[in-house]
This record gives sequence, structure tokens and C-alpha cells, in this order.
Amino acid sequence: MSVIPARGGGEKVGVVPSSAVAPASPPGAGPGQQIAVRRRSAKVPWRTALRRDWPLYAMALLPVVFLLIFRYVPMLGNVIAFRRFRPGGSIFGDEWVGLRYIDMFIADPTFWQVFWNTAILGGLSLVIVFPLPIVLALMLNEVRKRAFKRTIQSITYLPHFLSIVIVAGMVMQLLSLEGTVNQIIGAFGGEPIAFLQRAEWFRTIYVTSEIWQTVGWGTILYLAALTTIDQQLYEAAVIDGANRWRQTWHVTLPGIRPMMVTLLILNVGTFLNVGFEKVLLLYNPLTYATADVISTYLYRVGLVANNFSYAAAIGLFQAIIGLVMVLGANLVARRLVGTSLW
Repeated sequence: MSVIPARGGGEKVGVVPSSAVAPASPPGAGPGQQIAVRRRSAKVPWRTALRRDWPLYAMALLPVVFLLIFRYVPMLGNVIAFRRFRPGGSIFGDEWVGLRYIDMFIADPTFWQVFWNTAILGGLSLVIVFPLPIVLALMLNEVRKRAFKRTIQSITYLPHFLSIVIVAGMVMQLLSLEGTVNQIIGAFGGEPIAFLQRAEWFRTIYVTSEIWQTVGWGTILYLAALTTIDQQLYEAAVIDGANRWRQTWHVTLPGIRPMMVTLLILNVGTFLNVGFEKVLLLYNPLTYATADVISTYLYRVGLVANNFSYAAAIGLFQAIIGLVMVLGANLVARRLVGTSLW
């Protein structure tokens, strides 16, 4: 028997099952002990949770298996950065060589040229390409005609669905000596420019193609974040006399700040992972001075030259730098902005 409070303010006596009554706290128990008792009483056995939510676990099973096979198991191969690997021998190397391959690429001037090329391309992509989806999303958010807005969205999203090979082929056709760009230059009396054979033009070509291919798709996340902003905040801003610019600065941008910080941290983590396929398709020996990046250098020394241990050492170095940059960006974002991944 237990006393159940009635809605009218009185008391109603009734029988309540013992399973529905929370276990009493020990005499003299403090608030912390009472919370612990409640948590123990609410704990569900894993077998019960599995039977109840098995569709969710089944949906998560395939991604987990994918991560284990293609992300975590290959980490074991990093051991050949410290062991001599010979084709046909043990997959974990034949003999221990310590830091020999690390010393090799640290003393290699070609590697450092490739490293700085990667850092410059990654920095340009981060500084130029990253903010443009935010700008485009803010502009589309101000458009009131749905037909025009959907047309712009479709035009800007379309390049994302094109293969890298198609994009590289289009760039080559446009920038060849007899391509569209040189035809326009010739129409104004200029001389044709060998864009794809001149190293000083490669970074401009790469960043421009990245803008064309990725900016439209990146606006999807920011447009979705804009829909979560409370419209009453805009109404309050209008009452306070804020114009559209001030509303954007004080309401819109703070509203999408968590999304901006999250994507910024993820982009910082891939700072040195400049697109391998596009660079491989667009560069040539004449543009190695500015176009050769870590991923293409690893392809040549690892797969083409069969120096797998040397390539593994460089790849491990690149992964450690990426990890440090992600952790650092997350720490800075949490301290300065109050938003972070973890």
C-alpha cells in the first residue's frame, strides 16, 4: 500500500506494484547517494536493450564493420614504417630498422618541398573555399522567390555530382592552348597561355576548380542550420531597430556558429589531405614545383617505386600532424567560442 497524491490536493490510497515504486534511499543518505540509487534503479540490462532496440543496432552494424575493416585494421600496417618491407615477404616487414625511414624523409629536401606545397594548397582551400558556402547560404537565405532560389541551388549543387575525372577533363579542355579561355584571350588580342604547363598557375587552377565543385554542396548544411534559428529573434531585432546587416551579424551568424565551428575543425583535420585524384590528373613534371603534394609523392615513391616502408613513414608523419591539428582546433574552439566536437 502507498499513498498517491490526488489532483485535487487531497490524498488517495491505492495499491501500487512494488516494481513501480523506486527503492528507498538509506537513512541519512545525502543527495549524491539518492541520485546513485535512482540511476541503479533505472539501469536497463544490455540484453533487454538489445531485444528492444535491435533494429537500431542492426542499422549501426554495417558502418561499424566498415570502420573496423577499412579504418582500424589498416593501422596495423603502420608498423612497416619501422621495419624493412620487401614485396613477397611478411606483411609486417622482415627486419626492424627503427627510425631509419623517418630520418630519410626528414633529410630529404624533395619531401619538404612537397610538404610546403601541400600546406599552401590546404591553407588556400581553408581560407578561400571554406567561407564561400557560408556566404552563398546567407545570400540564398535572403532570396524570397522560391523558383529563383531553387534554380540557383540546382546550378550550384550539380558540379558536386560530377566525377573528378570529368572535372579534370573539363579543366583541361577549358585551359588548353586552343581551349575556351585562350580563345577569349585571343579575341582581345592577347597571346595564348599554357596554363597547365606553367607551375605558377597550378594553385589558382586547383582552388578555382575546388570552388566550382564544392561550394554549392557545402551550402546544404548551412541552409539546414539556418532553418533552426528561432524567428522570434529576428522579430526582436527588428523591434530594436536592427537592419538586415545587423540581424545577420547578431542573429544569423551566432545561430549557425556551432555548424561553422564543427566543419572548420573537420577541415583543419584534413588540412594536409589535399585532393589526390584531382592533383594527379592535372599535374605533370613541368608543374611539380607547385603541384606535387604529399599524396602524389607517396603514390610515386610507394606504389610506383615499391618503397612501401618509406611511404608508410611519411604517411604516419602526415597522420600525426592531422591528429595534432584536430585536437588543437577543437581545444581553441572550446576555449574561444564555447563549441567543439568533444
